[in-house]
Amino acid sequence: MNNYTQLSALITGGASGIGLATAQLLHQRGARVAIVDVQSDQGAAALASLNDTNNRAIFLQANLAIPEEADRAVAETVSTFGHLNAVVNSAGIQRYGNAEQTSLELWNEVMAVNLTAAFLVSRAAIPHLRQHGGGSIVHVGSVQSHVSQRGAMAYVTSKHALLGLTRSMAVDYSAERIRVNCVCPGTVDTPMFRWTMSLDPHPNSVLEACKAMHPIGRIAQPAEVAEVIAFLLSDAASFVTGTTIDVDGGVLALVGGAPSTD
Repeated sequence: MNNYTQLSALITGGASGIGLATAQLLHQRGARVAIVDVQSDQGAAALASLNDTNNRAIFLQANLAIPEEADRAVAETVSTFGHLNAVVNSAGIQRYGNAEQTSLELWNEVMAVNLTAAFLVSRAAIPHLRQHGGGSIVHVGSVQSHVSQRGAMAYVTSKHALLGLTRSMAVDYSAERIRVNCVCPGTVDTPMFRWTMSLDPHPNSVLEACKAMHPIGRIAQPAEVAEVIAFLLSDAASFVTGTTIDVDGGVLALVGGAPSTD
């Protein structure tokens, strides 16, 4: 729907980064938006940033890796707005380590946030999308949904798995006019990326290296990824399902280029 006033969207990880930029863009275009995040203070600030004067936005604090919490977030969104026809699974964390360095606890943490939460929220949302006559789900993957970087096994695996989730759901629900796609950003200037930079003794060198590895010569702003997500939620993308759109500044097109974190 290019008329975003008909859109009722639930956005996970909506308190910062790509999720927040998506919430701001959709709300600006007239959509109803439920920001869902585990961080209550950041969530309240995100909601305030929308300057909502028409009761078109709410914040819901939830740990979406817990089935009951995911169900509650979806139910409260529907109760508030009357329907749900769009979901953006943007919640994600980055952790580092190869197979030997990755504890089961760390593995489970990354899978819970990056993969399980997307499954649980989508599962809870699908009956409501069906009831509305269809809708759109967008998962936020990464260039590391396609390739890998050293020492980030759990993260890379979780982002690869989102592609399987995307394609499987798209095939299962396309006949019900429920479209499912995945956006795969390159390096994006988000709080998570800034945290990654801070782990290096020379954070500015990390930033410059990330700029250099993208043929476009810079890293992305969250709003640039949000524009692509908004397209996939709209009727302009009515024949697009089960696919990925790489918003990566050309990094995957460059032979010898190495992916970076989003």
